[in-house]
Amino acid sequence: MAKKKVLVTGIVSKIGLTELFEKFDVTYSDNEFSREYILKNLGQYDALLLMGQKGDKELIDAGKNLKIISINGVGYNHVDIDYAKTKGVKVANSPQAVRVPTAEMTLSLILSSVKRLKFYDDIVARGEWIDPSVEKYQGNSLTGKTLGVYGMGRIGQTVAQYAKAFGMHIIYNDAFQLNEKKEKELDAKYVSFEDLLKCSDVITIHAPLLDSTKGIFNLQALKKMKNSAYLINAARGPIVVEKDLVEALENHEIAGAGLDVFEFEPKVSERLRSMSNVIMTPHAGTGTIEARAELAKESANNIIQFFNGNEINILNK
Repeated sequence: MAKKKVLVTGIVSKIGLTELFEKFDVTYSDNEFSREYILKNLGQYDALLLMGQKGDKELIDAGKNLKIISINGVGYNHVDIDYAKTKGVKVANSPQAVRVPTAEMTLSLILSSVKRLKFYDDIVARGEWIDPSVEKYQGNSLTGKTLGVYGMGRIGQTVAQYAKAFGMHIIYNDAFQLNEKKEKELDAKYVSFEDLLKCSDVITIHAPLLDSTKGIFNLQALKKMKNSAYLINAARGPIVVEKDLVEALENHEIAGAGLDVFEFEPKVSERLRSMSNVIMTPHAGTGTIEARAELAKESANNIIQFFNGNEINILNK
């Protein structure tokens, strides 16, 4: 019996695809396939491991024999899951592998922002020096500060656990409140979005990009934050209105920001790039060797299990 055919798009860790190669007829390249190549050839494949491409109507229509699209990541706003469902194509994401590395990146951004590492690094890199005993050059400690988590899913909860170890108080806002047992375990308190803005010393974003979350951190929201507070975003760029963030930073409405994602990435505004109180990374939350291998393994396993009759991580049942 002929093996099912799988097309892997984008740059995906080959180490994590070992079992997929054993059980399927896999088309893989160390370089990204062009959009033109994918659209021309997708009709012959049973499954698509998607990375670096939009899963829009054009792509779904090209996959005449597709049964499943497995996303090499947790975010799925770039895939038309509702349209895929009308075509009988299941869409799965890979939420587990991204949890720890994204939480680690978030904590790195929190520490770098509050400790003003970008500011210090710029000074030393220029061959200059300052006296950190001068108050205007000092950062802050995390112990005793309040972390506001916007989106208390897997990643948000992991960040809360890390922050708790640093002696931070945890408050959170989410569409769904955690059960009492989980709140007690995290020592976290559910608050309104308004209170999250007003009470947090650091706000970290871990919500998905939805109509209800897009642009929710606009100028009006940012002005409600403490002017000593920091905004961290390692979730989805468009949740924060970039021009409003720039204005809030320039007008000292907030103290700084740590950003791994951007509203119009890879384009980042020049004004934002010029700020010494903003530390930025290129959507690299899962950018570790270990994380990318695990991510590929999880997305491959979605396909393996699907053809074994087990639907896991399906978004459009």
